[in-house]
Amino acid sequence: MSKQSRRFQVPDSLASLYDFANTLDVRHFSHRGVPHRQDDELKSADDLALWMAQRKLARPDAKITPMMFEAALGLRASLRYYLQHDPAERRSKSATRALNAAIAFFPLRAELGDEAGLRPTRNDALAGLSAVAAELYDGARDGSLDRLKICAAEECRRVFFDRSKPATRRWCMSSLCGNRNKTRAYRERQRGRK
Repeated sequence: MSKQSRRFQVPDSLASLYDFANTLDVRHFSHRGVPHRQDDELKSADDLALWMAQRKLARPDAKITPMMFEAALGLRASLRYYLQHDPAERRSKSATRALNAAIAFFPLRAELGDEAGLRPTRNDALAGLSAVAAELYDGARDGSLDRLKICAAEECRRVFFDRSKPATRRWCMSSLCGNRNKTRAYRERQRGRK
């Protein structure tokens, strides 16, 4: 679990998934006059190895091949595409097709016993990303995945966990993204009156 997932109170059962989806930061707005700098935490295979090692998803000396790196980026892109859909639309074939194809690179097996759960069948450097696939499965099964969303603000698109009781939040932060969108809509309405 990262500082960000703790700060925004993302449940442990979805923390790796949340952190992985947010390794790509496409926000492009200014806050208090300071432009936000877009970034990608996973610019190279070495960056991915470091990211995984920091979260105890891989050994620090793990070697990630270019093919493994592409599979990981494919998983992230498919995950972000899936999460941008409204939870009711996620069950459609178009929303799940790409994600299911990306997850195929991270197969799991069920294990029983004291620590029953889904375990990776891979035993290479990417085995840790199977934890993301397991969180996807568990979250879809128990419904908590429906609370993981992408901010509706086009200039943000950050993944957030919707803690609201009705699970109808649209923005990662109402005070920033929500306020910007409401202010923009108000200004457009005022221009329309002139």
